[in-house]
Amino acid sequence: MKSKAMVLSTLLLASAGAFAEESKTYAVTITNITAGQTFTPVLAATHSSDIAFFELGQPAIEELGILAESGNIGPLDDLLATLPGLVQHTATNGALLGPGESATIEVEVSGRFNRLSFAAMLIPTHDTFVALDSMPLPKRATTTFVRAYDAGTETNDELCANIPGPHCMGAGLSPMDDGEGFVHVANGIHGIGDLAPEMFDWRNPVATVTVRRVR
Repeated sequence: MKSKAMVLSTLLLASAGAFAEESKTYAVTITNITAGQTFTPVLAATHSSDIAFFELGQPAIEELGILAESGNIGPLDDLLATLPGLVQHTATNGALLGPGESATIEVEVSGRFNRLSFAAMLIPTHDTFVALDSMPLPKRATTTFVRAYDAGTETNDELCANIPGPHCMGAGLSPMDDGEGFVHVANGIHGIGDLAPEMFDWRNPVATVTVRRVR
């Protein structure tokens, strides 16, 4: 997502009349195509082109860092709720998504709110998340592959003490660890700590997403 200052400045660009336009409903089906990683609950949002969840090569906002490190979507969802001129709708599947599993989330779209983003943490990892960022809503059903990204907010030492979730049961947040300092494409598990690559490693992409209009 762009910086908070930039996001707040773009509120002046939002059109109040957009909400009066015809509302459409899209079904977003996300499939975990990894062999050993689980997705935490997915947070999806429809919004205008004025914002994005993140920018590669730039620091992650705090709320995205919390999602990437702990799987907690609440702070990011709360932030999006404060931007009614930029964000139309948020939704979640509300459950873990294991390897080979799919979940469908319905989102509402109208007017200038024609972009789709979603994010969820991969476990067990430190701060890796699967994300679709600011995809234009298609006119026809579309399926695409989705990558995993590293939030750059925590060092990837692969030690279970610093990794949450049912496998490691470690800490969800590392407030004293700044990591790499920028969002980048995640590069998997390397076996330098407690995680076995043969069980938990992956090669991008990590998911498919199918988006289709249902109403």
